[in-house]
Amino acid sequence: MNLTTRADQIGAITELFERFKRCERRLRKCYFKSMDKTSKIKAIVSFLTMPVVLGAPLFLPAQTWDFWQAWVFLVVFCGATIAHGVILAIRAPEVLVRRMKAGPTAETRPVQRIVMTFVTASFFVLLVLCGLDHKFGWSNVPIPAVLFGNLLIVFSFVLFTKVCLENHYAAATIQLAEGQHVVDTGMYGIVRHPMYAGALLLMLGIPLALGSACSAPVILVTIGVLIWRIVDEEKFLRAHLNGYTEYCQKVKYRLLPGIY
Repeated sequence: MNLTTRADQIGAITELFERFKRCERRLRKCYFKSMDKTSKIKAIVSFLTMPVVLGAPLFLPAQTWDFWQAWVFLVVFCGATIAHGVILAIRAPEVLVRRMKAGPTAETRPVQRIVMTFVTASFFVLLVLCGLDHKFGWSNVPIPAVLFGNLLIVFSFVLFTKVCLENHYAAATIQLAEGQHVVDTGMYGIVRHPMYAGALLLMLGIPLALGSACSAPVILVTIGVLIWRIVDEEKFLRAHLNGYTEYCQKVKYRLLPGIY
């Protein structure tokens, strides 16, 4: 009886393993669908180097590895980024490829090159200040606030993913894709720039997650630059995207419902 039971268990485990292998093959097949070799390599390299790129401006100024808020932040931020990338690679690979073309050099409009330079610089300045704050003990952020900051980071990536799945034309640069039309449903029926709303939550969450209240003023600069980007982007879309002016009349708020 025991042999039969064990044989049945082994058979069940073997069948489960075979199902897992079939699912893994299907997942791998669709994971990089519509992605060329260069995009695949870029995505993998970005994921692998992310802990170093984010960790260096935190631990070097802090001059210590004893910075638990930074370790938790790295796990949460990198994990959320990878989950976001995997979901897009499976469900909207063309969006993932488009969004990997980011940063000041990827922009075609001179104003947006300046804007993205400020955004990138402010992000790393924020991390450096958080590291210095930890070293010198300028702030005393309670643990519940640190955990709340990490929740804001996770929620911001949930918004990023939802927006990208709702709008397959979503890009990290100001551009129009072939056949692009106005998306006015889902999150886009609430505010005109839900992706930037998620970015705002992310910037609010980072200082809290890293236990730094003194670095929060950097957020004010980032918000100002973000508004600059939104105004210029809408100028471009009104001129080049059919129906966008009417969409602006329909959805009144750009970033925060009832506020802006």
